[in-house]
Amino acid sequence: MLEDSVDPAMLRHHGDVEARPGMLDFAVNVQGLAPPRWLRERLAARLTDLGRYPSADDEHAARTAVAARHGRSPDEVLLLAGAAEGFAMLPRLASRLAAVIHPSFTEPELALREADVAVTRVILERPYTLDPALVPEDADLVVVGNPTNPTSILHPAATMRALRRPGRIIVVDEAFADAVVGGRAPTDAAEPESLAGLSAPDVVVLRSLTKTWALAGLRCGYALGAPEVLARLAHGRPHWPLGTLQLEAIIATAEPVAVAESRRHAHRIAADRAAMIDRLTALGLDVHTPATGPFLLLRVPDGALLRKRLADRGIAVRRADTFPGLGPDHLRVAVRGTAEVDRLIDALNAALW
Repeated sequence: MLEDSVDPAMLRHHGDVEARPGMLDFAVNVQGLAPPRWLRERLAARLTDLGRYPSADDEHAARTAVAARHGRSPDEVLLLAGAAEGFAMLPRLASRLAAVIHPSFTEPELALREADVAVTRVILERPYTLDPALVPEDADLVVVGNPTNPTSILHPAATMRALRRPGRIIVVDEAFADAVVGGRAPTDAAEPESLAGLSAPDVVVLRSLTKTWALAGLRCGYALGAPEVLARLAHGRPHWPLGTLQLEAIIATAEPVAVAESRRHAHRIAADRAAMIDRLTALGLDVHTPATGPFLLLRVPDGALLRKRLADRGIAVRRADTFPGLGPDHLRVAVRGTAEVDRLIDALNAALW
């Protein structure tokens, strides 16, 4: 896509608009229909506190919990109303030239362009391997997803670190990092290739609680980085930026028992993803692999028509031509369990033949 043909509406498009009420949702990457019972109970227990402003103690407890979870200090944590708020803050870094690695989540580029920040796209060709040399040397801000939405590619941490240059800030979108397995057993170290534990003056990592914990409606996330960089991001932010329930959710999901549960989720997702790849490829569909996230990128004949036929059968999938570097025959599907995939396969059989 040419730089002068950037369509803000395409950058603004997200999968939630594909899934109408009552549809089987393969368009949104949230796992589950609601948070687990224990988390709902934690949040419900705080409802009686909603008559008071969020407390400084809760805010400090949330930063401390996140810091402990990643081996950082609390002043290296900025709590966010979802990772999307972090992307909206990027213009405050006053970049002269921002490089956005594509195909990837489009919200960072949209936020930068709407603030009149100069943006260059680094569009990777399949198999979407990132070569740091492709990034212009004069780019003082680089934004990259890991694992990347929608390609499900996991870039090596060494490649992320190789993007670093004097005077440059690297922003890594790790919204799906907690869904990546680090070994064969649920007790093995999770989140391989993550930079969340790296204390560096030029690296910012954005994390989301939306996907694994089904908290899309609560808007919870955080940024990890050097205190001075986080201060620039937060400049001008209103008082009480997060509510009591958001803070409680961040505290709860950063606790060791929750982290262990997220690792079990990641292994279940990996098993479901492998089974789903086998079933989709058996239909003759082009599924991009290797895949590490809770979603798969497909290339199909006449993607727009197939998407419509699936929608007519009550199944939502995500159009992927809104991601720079991909075309109308690309679709993204969330990883789901056997029962949901059975319905998808049946619908694909009916729609394709």
